[in-house]
Amino acid sequence: MMDWIDRFAGLSTLEPRLRARLVAQSQIVHLPAGTVLFGPGKRPENLLLLTEGTARVQQTTEGGREIVLYRVHGGESCVMTTACLLAYEDYTAEGIAETDVDAVAIPRRVFDDLIAHSQSFRDFVFSAYSRRITDLFHVIEEIAFQKVDIRLAQKLLELTNGEPVLKVTHAQLAAELGSAREVISRQLQEFQRRGWVQTARGEVRLIDREALDALANSG
Repeated sequence: MMDWIDRFAGLSTLEPRLRARLVAQSQIVHLPAGTVLFGPGKRPENLLLLTEGTARVQQTTEGGREIVLYRVHGGESCVMTTACLLAYEDYTAEGIAETDVDAVAIPRRVFDDLIAHSQSFRDFVFSAYSRRITDLFHVIEEIAFQKVDIRLAQKLLELTNGEPVLKVTHAQLAAELGSAREVISRQLQEFQRRGWVQTARGEVRLIDREALDALANSG
């Protein structure tokens, strides 16, 4: 049980008494892919620290469009949960397990007590919080100022991770980029016209990765 603490650099500096308490009063949970971890209107009961897997945090606009805000990977915490715990507010976004997830659930009472009495725990929480807030500002900047074709090329290269085929719908890509599905469909059609990609139902095949990489780095 102690091993999970060492996955999080900020927690490894806790004094032994607090480490033992954190382990004793937290719970290891396994959540299958597709599990809704939290949603709008729900109040957090625990701080979740992911040890394995990936979770996606997204928000839905009034018009029904989904926007992916960020992902949480093994060794990270969720800034949305942290913010709601600190402010005693309900969630305004949705968290979904993209893969099977192993996590540690730290109850609110333990979170509150450690925030109040442990400098090391406070440093861990606010350090992770500040990094993610910076990431969110980058997302806002990209949506507001960067051209869609550049962002789409960057996202295709990121999501394929070296593989030739990406299993994804136009709507999912639109959510990743905070754009409309119609906009993404038109841009994919242009990429296909140039011979950079081939699209089929539910997938995008990268044909000319070098051209996409050149576009992705042109901004």
